[in-house]
Amino acid sequence: MAEDTTNPTATAPEESAAPVTTTEAPAAPKAGKRKKNKRTVTFGQLHIQATFNNTIITFTDRTGGVLAQSSAGACGFRGSKKGTAYAAQIASEKAGNVVKQQYGMTKVDVFVKGIGQGRDMAIRALSGIDMGVESITDVTGVKHGGTRPRKARRN
Repeated sequence: MAEDTTNPTATAPEESAAPVTTTEAPAAPKAGKRKKNKRTVTFGQLHIQATFNNTIITFTDRTGGVLAQSSAGACGFRGSKKGTAYAAQIASEKAGNVVKQQYGMTKVDVFVKGIGQGRDMAIRALSGIDMGVESITDVTGVKHGGTRPRKARRN
């Protein structure tokens, strides 16, 4: 008996084997594990930011909540290839397919910002996935006045 009290490993398997209550009814699912309701957004917005170095495509609902996004860099293009029209087309198709499958989006308002090569091709790629374009709006920033000029040179 003295050996049983001094050896803690001998009592550990007995204690762990005693409480076997796994045959009871399964516990209710956790609050974080409940099933998500599938949200349907048939009409939304497409924001295209076309720069010389990359093209970013973002699909949102009417209030501006992001549903899906993609960019030329996220599609595997690197370096100067990210700024091409083909990269913008692939990025637009990728994000468009996600939105169409997950949310059932069929029509979009397009908002284009920037002066990159991907402006037109990103919009044209939507016709390839049967998504209607309701309107196209250019929201590119316009310079107004610019920065303060340098001081005048003294002779």
